[in-house]
Amino acid sequence: MWTSHNTMNDDQNNGTPRARILVVEDDTPLAMMMVHVLSRAGCDVLVAHTGEKGMELAQENKFDLITLDVDLPDINGFEICSQLKQRHHSRHTPIVFISGRPHEEDVQRGLELGAVDYITKPFDAMDFTSRLLSHIKTGVMT
Repeated sequence: MWTSHNTMNDDQNNGTPRARILVVEDDTPLAMMMVHVLSRAGCDVLVAHTGEKGMELAQENKFDLITLDVDLPDINGFEICSQLKQRHHSRHTPIVFISGRPHEEDVQRGLELGAVDYITKPFDAMDFTSRLLSHIKTGVMT
């Protein structure tokens, strides 16, 4: 299952391109909270609740940032990151892991696979949003 969320049109956003974010998260309430705070920050957000759907959406669309849960019901987030970093169209897309695994070895593994950040659950919504927006600003907007 996936959902698309866009709370403002270009006229409301003064024609400025909006950051496009893919959230790959199987916890629906958490995914909806992430959508809410990112939409309020002016981003367009797509949600995938499985790794397979996340991979499909990443293949079909261009995103400015992707968030990945590590523990998904079908594909491990580390595997998804590895595959995305090998594909030409998503190789340079910033990936941020969102995980309930606070262990240093998991953080290190995620960063070694090419993620730009690793945020542990539970997290503060304002900190989450500012970290993601910072990664988008340091990258190239599409």
